[in-house]
Amino acid sequence: MQHWESVEAFIQVIRQGSFAGAARQLQVSNSHVSRLVSQLELQLGTQLLYRTTRQIRLTDAGQVYFDHCCHLFDGLREAELLLHHYRDQPSGLLKITAATTFGDKFIAPVVNDFQLRYPQLKVSMYFSNRQVELIEEGFDVGIRMGVLRESTLVAKRLCDRREYIVGSPAYFRRSPAPQSLAELDSHNCLVGTRGYWLLSDKGQRKDLVVRGNWQANSGPALLDAALKGIGLAQLPDYYVDEFLGDGRLQSVLEQHRYSDTGVWVVYPQQRHLAPKVRLFIDFLVERFAGGISDVLPPP
Repeated sequence: MQHWESVEAFIQVIRQGSFAGAARQLQVSNSHVSRLVSQLELQLGTQLLYRTTRQIRLTDAGQVYFDHCCHLFDGLREAELLLHHYRDQPSGLLKITAATTFGDKFIAPVVNDFQLRYPQLKVSMYFSNRQVELIEEGFDVGIRMGVLRESTLVAKRLCDRREYIVGSPAYFRRSPAPQSLAELDSHNCLVGTRGYWLLSDKGQRKDLVVRGNWQANSGPALLDAALKGIGLAQLPDYYVDEFLGDGRLQSVLEQHRYSDTGVWVVYPQQRHLAPKVRLFIDFLVERFAGGISDVLPPP
């Protein structure tokens, strides 16, 4: 409606009982309110108000117009309030995916805390070591780790992630620790999901295909094999920090660690993010601000 500003002025004049009251409510001048109401009457081709120096009274046409327009006006204001509420209160189903172990240990507790804050929200978590296609499979948010591949998804870095090549003291008593990448050919390299190790060589990324007599698509299984001295493994910090600290694992080839990896939240690109997605991303960023080690409460 092109003359909605005039309609609002007219409604406020009636509700406030004067042009001055309407002007105060709308935070404009008296003359501006009077001009808007006069323009409305001109556009409608009928008189809406009887004006005297003492009072303002609706004409019959003005009463009909007011009765209908005040409901429209109130409906618009209610719709705006509902939208503000919707903007700040997530609702519906939030679908999240992450890698299995990382999801179990780090993402599920964060999601549970988020759901406690917004109990009206439904959450669904799917943890898998395969890379889920968010858009095709209907997920709102994904947690990715390492180096991101090219995609149309929006990505926000949550925190750093470090990968180590590790072995147990028992393994290194049998096979001296490698000093160069070339020496890995003589070691039993435990193969995980990727089938290669992500390394740095002369400042450049190097995807090194490794070989050994053991393979699994499970991080915990890979960690257990390394702890038992079966071979060398490449594992992220949240798997090995504890064991590096107490000496059950030792890190090798530190100079070849690839530094540009991280933990990311990814989501489909949208002009206006749904409140459930926007607020959950903000919640993740806040929880991971201190790094992976700070996500979980102390034991």
